[in-house]
Amino acid sequence: MNALLVVLALIAIVACVPPVRRTLVSNPMLALYRRILPDMSQTEKEAIDGGTVWFDGDLFSGKPDWEKLLATPEPQLSAEELAFLDGPVEELCAMTDDWEITHDRYDLPPRVWQYIKDKGFLGMIIPRQYGGLGFSALAHSAVVMKLSTRSNAAAVSVMVPNSLGPAELLLHYGTEAQKNHYLPRLAKGQEIPCFALTSPEAGSDAAAIPDFGVVCRGMHEGQEVLGMRVTWDKRYITLGPIATLLGLAFRLYDPENLLGKGEDLGITCALVPTDHPGVNIGRRHLPLNAVFQNGPNSGKDVFMPLDWIIGGPAYAGKGWMMLMNCLAAGRSISLPTSSVGGAKAMARYTGAYARVRSQFKTPIGKLEGVEEALGRIAANTYMMDAARIITAGSLDAGEKPSVISAIMKYHMTERVRKVIDDAMDVQGGKGICLGPNNWAGRGYQVVPVGITVEGANILTRSLMVFGQGAIRCHPYVLREMRAAKEMSGVEAQIEFDRAFSGHVVHSTLNGLRAFVHGLTGAAFAAAPEGAAHETRAYYKDLSRISAGFAFLADVSMLVLGGSLKRREKISARLGDVLSMMYLASCALKRYEDTGRPTADLPLLHWSVQDALLQAQTAIDSVLANFPNRPVALLLRAVLLPLGKPFKAPADELNHRCATLLLEPSEARERLTAGMYLPKSPVDATGKLEAAFAATLACEPIEAKLRKAQKDGRLVRRMQEDLGKLAREQGVIDAEEFALWQRKEELRKEVIKVDDFPQDFGRAEIAEKLGLAAKPAIARAA
Repeated sequence: MNALLVVLALIAIVACVPPVRRTLVSNPMLALYRRILPDMSQTEKEAIDGGTVWFDGDLFSGKPDWEKLLATPEPQLSAEELAFLDGPVEELCAMTDDWEITHDRYDLPPRVWQYIKDKGFLGMIIPRQYGGLGFSALAHSAVVMKLSTRSNAAAVSVMVPNSLGPAELLLHYGTEAQKNHYLPRLAKGQEIPCFALTSPEAGSDAAAIPDFGVVCRGMHEGQEVLGMRVTWDKRYITLGPIATLLGLAFRLYDPENLLGKGEDLGITCALVPTDHPGVNIGRRHLPLNAVFQNGPNSGKDVFMPLDWIIGGPAYAGKGWMMLMNCLAAGRSISLPTSSVGGAKAMARYTGAYARVRSQFKTPIGKLEGVEEALGRIAANTYMMDAARIITAGSLDAGEKPSVISAIMKYHMTERVRKVIDDAMDVQGGKGICLGPNNWAGRGYQVVPVGITVEGANILTRSLMVFGQGAIRCHPYVLREMRAAKEMSGVEAQIEFDRAFSGHVVHSTLNGLRAFVHGLTGAAFAAAPEGAAHETRAYYKDLSRISAGFAFLADVSMLVLGGSLKRREKISARLGDVLSMMYLASCALKRYEDTGRPTADLPLLHWSVQDALLQAQTAIDSVLANFPNRPVALLLRAVLLPLGKPFKAPADELNHRCATLLLEPSEARERLTAGMYLPKSPVDATGKLEAAFAATLACEPIEAKLRKAQKDGRLVRRMQEDLGKLAREQGVIDAEEFALWQRKEELRKEVIKVDDFPQDFGRAEIAEKLGLAAKPAIARAA
């Protein structure tokens, strides 16, 4: 007994007396940490330091503060922003004909380009003091989303100048002279910007760009000035072929030390007028028939003054820091938002088509196989829109959530791929035959573009979400790393001791929490006091997963050390867990913000249950592939002591989700809110909307006809017009017959598939457009 007390006393001394703890535990760990921790390049440090940590930090902590999330004000559009959506954005959508853009012109028409410039679409993020619209992130998102439901080319052409590029960089880092000169011109569309980062030899590894500049003296506008000779070769640059202002990233060297900062200054960003001698620009790529302007540009030994560096000479070599700090806003909005727009359009139109189109004497949407796809479309769209709104709200609150931006980019573009795959399956042959009456084919074609750009999805998932999150979102890891690599002496020992001892307690408590929650079915897990009864269990389940994930992440980093960075499959699955927690949290928050509408519950239940299942699957996959098997078995006993609790959403829940797309309702309107609904009866989707309404209006007439046929009062021979026969035999009256005829006309228009002459109408297009070969924006200038 005395020996036990002595042991406990020694443990207490080691644990509670910092000098003793440092000597016996922390200092040896610090030495080990320094040996095994891989060195970080300057660009890696800047990437990790870029942006902020928001609710992703709570999820990574193992004990999310749900009260804090729910207390976040609901994002709201201003009256001016709503007016812009209902006015200029609505008008721009009405002006665009996607078939004309993608098949006839391979560009936006001149009138559309001019309207975009005149109405300030290119300056949404530019403050009013510079002539811009000064819109919120939520408004920026809403504009891009609405345009995306109508025309991908229009949406991309608007979103790129408002994303990471010259305007964003100027706002944060430009000199006053640069801001005063360029921002008003960008806001009015007098300058068309692009930003050139990607090179043939540096795609996803953008920090390795081979493009370079050398500080030297040279002639500019008749005077000898201090400048730089820049050589570059870029590709995939959106708006590049028509840009007048080129944002350019390159590595700057100063071999003569003219700036007094050493030889390798680092990545630098400059603004270059595209009419500057030596700039080669104008040729186009054609990314899967997505006809937004995109192409390569290059230059060799192009001299430019140092004043063209964004921020001036003082910001030479600070380009990567600038890019990383500005990346979160654009990456959180652009591609995620356009993906949500695509999902909303597919949800509304596929549901309408599935009600109008019949096979086996039944609307195809009521066939269980089709219903399964419709249910997934509806629920995925619900979660995507919730994440869009909540994330945009965080940006407007001042956050720049770098990890969340990677989650949004990856999962929104992946989910819209699933949505469009399901939509194409529902449409069948109509979906694969392009033409003015096909409202899904171009969306299907362009999906891989979003998957590929702004960080290829494979690498975003396997390297960025957890790789960056494990350092930025963890409450102790970054402190430990900085103590080990950036501090020395007693200062390093004290800081590392504090961080490491906190880390040990943190990890131990999360392991205990995860185990207890696993044994009790999360009965005692945290949930917000004000949570709705129907969602309370979901908060508890997410708290359980959060604790388990935090413990699993800590053990993985401890056991695998620096090799975890190379074990991308494990890293990707850990990132999946974090992502699913965030998306489910957004869905729950959105349900609260919209007033807990009961009709939306099927969508909420399906999306959250699916996210819980995916998080569980990811954890299970990590454990199944964990290289240290004894540790894997221990982790499984802690995290899943009673097995895997989460199951796939039930078929009945899927049925209820699908039904929301097949019938008019407030839930359907909420799900597809913010999208463009064409009013023209000539428009393909306008016809579909009209056919959907006509089909529903005729359902009582359909029932009357079926009953008459069953009773033998209405006998159809061969392929007689059933409605006409029913009218002749007095089964329906004249008003009903008119409704029936209208419905049939629209139905036949909706199921019609386009066909073309042998040249697909190219001769007619050439005659209509004439011989003009310049880009439309040039003709509109």
